[in-house]
Amino acid sequence: MSPVTETSMKKKIAAPVARAKAEHGTSLLTAFREIRELIVHGKLSPGAWILEAELADRLNMSRTPVRGAIHWLQREGYILEHRNAKKSRMIVAPLTKEDANELYLIIGRLEGIAGRGIAALPLAEREDICSQLRELNDRLLVIAKDHDGNPGEIFENDRSFHRLMIKYGAGPRMTTLHSAIEPQTERYWRLYASSIIKDLHLSVGEHNEVIEAIQAGDPDRVEAGLQRNWLKGAERLGHVIDIFGERGSW
Repeated sequence: MSPVTETSMKKKIAAPVARAKAEHGTSLLTAFREIRELIVHGKLSPGAWILEAELADRLNMSRTPVRGAIHWLQREGYILEHRNAKKSRMIVAPLTKEDANELYLIIGRLEGIAGRGIAALPLAEREDICSQLRELNDRLLVIAKDHDGNPGEIFENDRSFHRLMIKYGAGPRMTTLHSAIEPQTERYWRLYASSIIKDLHLSVGEHNEVIEAIQAGDPDRVEAGLQRNWLKGAERLGHVIDIFGERGSW
């Protein structure tokens, strides 16, 4: 066999292997995202057992990517291993005050650092960002005053406000970290949203402080303002959890 023929043969053999790996990776990522969405939206409720075979049927996938996704979700804190004297089970992570406080502290720190980057931008860029932030916050203010707005609309406006901090002030690593934490905070928002809405005006005021600090180009004030918004949000959430209890806690 000539060298040219051997090379051609090697390429033919190697090609299917590369495609198989790509397909498996795609299936794993799809399974991860779909199971995470079920958890975030409460379709897999806090404390619920994770049954690999049922999830595979539900997602119309083989068990291999589902098993990989479960372990991935466990590493990111969406799923926990619950052990007792006889056996262990994988469950959807409960929603607890302790977990909420940790998540809100982390995301507040990340956005605070990103906010410092925004404060260092030229004035013209800061003014454009402030205009976008005010538009979102003004909508939240109207909802807060009228006491009329669905939780989904409030969540989307609030999330868009905070995502602008990452968009304009964070690098790729921080953006990746923020993307990993944000859906976990969303779990709390979606479950307790109807009880948090009454305090919406407080969050609007905290947002205004952040906008003013960006306008002034004061990095310390921007960072402190964003951290305060998240920490106060954790306090408000904590009061609601005290009333309704921790979901899925054993």
